[in-house]
Amino acid sequence: MPYSLSDSLTQGTTYLSVYSQIYSQGEHRTFNLTVTVSMRNTSRQDTLYIDKAEYFDTHGNSIRTYFDQTIFIAPMETVEIIIDETDQIGGTGANFIFDWQIKPNTNEPLFEGVMISTYGQQGLSFTTQGKRIN
Repeated sequence: MPYSLSDSLTQGTTYLSVYSQIYSQGEHRTFNLTVTVSMRNTSRQDTLYIDKAEYFDTHGNSIRTYFDQTIFIAPMETVEIIIDETDQIGGTGANFIFDWQIKPNTNEPLFEGVMISTYGQQGLSFTTQGKRIN
């Protein structure tokens, strides 16, 4: 049987909630947000492999998949996905699923969402953190 890189890697899946919109002053008014999705390699020595980053809307429908092939994130490197404030398709319950691989006994990656918007003289920002589901 031929050797492959994936034979020597540990696989994982992480869920990240993000918000392209939030409710404001009731259920019929929403506020649009810019989303920054941060994929961070927390290892000082080993590369992180992201096989898939899939974006879902509030109803669980797949909106888009990022990356046509596995991407490599170098030690301590961060790669970001930006969802523009005008892109409201994700809605109030948008989320990501990330499939990734690391060498055994390596720090797991960190996935964070940063949501921000400014309107007039007010600013709004908050963060979410991914949770490993597999």
